[in-house]
Amino acid sequence: MLRAILVDDEPNCVHLLARQLEQYCPEVQVLGKITDSTEALELIRREKPDVVFLDIEMPEINGFQLLEQFKEISFSVIFVTAYDEFALKAFRFSALDYLLKPVDTFDLVSAVSKLERQQRLDFRQLDLLKSQYVFGQFPQKLAVPYQGSIIFVELKDIVYCESDSNYTKLILTNGKHHLLSKTLREVQEFLEGRNFLRVHRQYMVNLDHIRMYKKGEGNYLVMSNEDSIPVGRQHKDRLMQQFGWL
Repeated sequence: MLRAILVDDEPNCVHLLARQLEQYCPEVQVLGKITDSTEALELIRREKPDVVFLDIEMPEINGFQLLEQFKEISFSVIFVTAYDEFALKAFRFSALDYLLKPVDTFDLVSAVSKLERQQRLDFRQLDLLKSQYVFGQFPQKLAVPYQGSIIFVELKDIVYCESDSNYTKLILTNGKHHLLSKTLREVQEFLEGRNFLRVHRQYMVNLDHIRMYKKGEGNYLVMSNEDSIPVGRQHKDRLMQQFGWL
């Protein structure tokens, strides 16, 4: 059994989530349905749950402040949040699990099924999420799940991104590759406009790592690692606007 604590200042939300878990996720035992974040903090410390379903926007102590009370987070966290496009990008960028209100049953079952193989929340992930969610700052690192852990990749170290079916491969300056379980379109949402540009249906490049542009029948870029990246016809104009030298 997975022992869970539900934390949300809206009583209707926390009770509905408890009913959904009871009906569709029998492997989850709800230890408490808490609407007061101070009480939630005490209950989490006392019961040591496997997972906390946590709202962020709460009075007195919000979700971030609650988690920051722990020196080490020994439980999984699934954030439950109202829809906000900006916030959703922050969650994705930080590689953290979230559910949208009202919680969809399919999404809930999927999130619970991942818990057994999910790594515990890393404070660096929380910092990435908080910097964008609260302060509107775009972090300079990307959280990447890797072999059951999380690694943090500096954006400046990404030479380019390559589409690989429903995944995206990150090619780094040190020659390493990392695979994200996101499409290139999803990655484009939060990287493009931040010194990254989509130049082909399969590629998005870090503009700082472009070394040469080759014209001809097949236009392509030579990157800092000497890799050649094709430039699609529909993307050439945007590249021209970016540099003004094509």
